[in-house]
Amino acid sequence: MTAVSVKLFEDLVRDVATEARRRGISKSPVIRDELQARLRRVHWPRTRVACADLVGDLIGSLTGSADLSTNPRYLDEASLDEASGEDALRGRRRHRPHR
Repeated sequence: MTAVSVKLFEDLVRDVATEARRRGISKSPVIRDELQARLRRVHWPRTRVACADLVGDLIGSLTGSADLSTNPRYLDEASLDEASGEDALRGRRRHRPHR
């Protein structure tokens, strides 16, 4: 293990000492454990995050058919709308230059 010297604010030193006493260990392992946990949480998450986790609050917030993602008919309709210039999000035709 390599020794590293750091300067800490007094209130942080008190918090570390309190946690070390609570756990019955010295201050060094408390600092190592907390630093390692923080770095893993921020920079190296152990589990992959699914798209559904990121947009979980949006799931079920829209109205319409429940099988939009699995019914091929909706894909065909969307493709036809796109080919005809129909803007599905706004319900308007997009401006297309004349050929």
